Amino acid sequence: MPRTTRRISLGGVPVGAGAPVTVQSMTNTRTDDVAATMAQIEELASAGCDLIRVAVPDRNSLAGLAELVRESPIPVIADIHFDYRLAISAIEAGAHAIRINPGNLGGADRATAVAKAAHAAAIPVRIGVNTGSLTGQQLAACSGQRPEAMVAAAREYCTMFEEAGCHALKVSLKASDVATTVTACRLFAAQTDYPLHLGVTEAGTPAAGLVKSAIGIGALLLDGIGDTIRVSLTAPPIEEVKAGLRILEAVGLREAAPEIVSCPTCGRTRIALQPLVEAVEDEVRRVQASGHTI
Repeated sequence: MPRTTRRISLGGVPVGAGAPVTVQSMTNTRTDDVAATMAQIEELASAGCDLIRVAVPDRNSLAGLAELVRESPIPVIADIHFDYRLAISAIEAGAHAIRINPGNLGGADRATAVAKAAHAAAIPVRIGVNTGSLTGQQLAACSGQRPEAMVAAAREYCTMFEEAGCHALKVSLKASDVATTVTACRLFAAQTDYPLHLGVTEAGTPAAGLVKSAIGIGALLLDGIGDTIRVSLTAPPIEEVKAGLRILEAVGLREAAPEIVSCPTCGRTRIALQPLVEAVEDEVRRVQASGHTI
């Protein structure tokens, strides 16, 4: 049975409370290079990406962010680490949502300032907790159990943001190993009604990352847990979108594209079959993303 959650809206795209599970990716271009970043966003949107995240590592990125928000065909999420002032500036630049880890902002007062700014702008915040961001104190409080410590940290941060008036929250609990990720998400889902962003962080190259992501994300989706997903790969972002859509199709949460049947090739093959099959798959995805019936 699907988990019951509250609903938030990212630039008009609903997340949670039974809304279709969305697919996200993140640009790997410099955000201040608006032309290159917009070209990548348009490519990803055409492939079926629902939400896009862009890095905001410095103040030079903010002007680019503002332009991208105005021009992007899909909602833009600003990804912030360490500097709470960049988060506030990204909100002022019009980001449809922000992604932060309150644990690396430098204190509760700074996280609260971000929460108040997001509430004033009426935009959602994704609170991210990774195993690598846990403090020794957080781990010790949970007897060294990483999933439990991740859940406790996430709940603490959510309470902090709620007390500052920011209720439009979604949460991600990620590790680079599947078991920790799945356990943490199941624990958190049983205790709260916040929408969950699913993913196995730093999953690796497509060869390894696709397997880890399909197992981890797929297991949770089959449990009825998860409202938006990102397949994190050391690969072009377009591969993340393709993988995410295939995972949703495999668990029955997206209408499956026509199945492309192709042989594994052997010594009788006289053409380059793989590029041909991949071209057909790409065209099917493009038509599907455009909303046309195949």
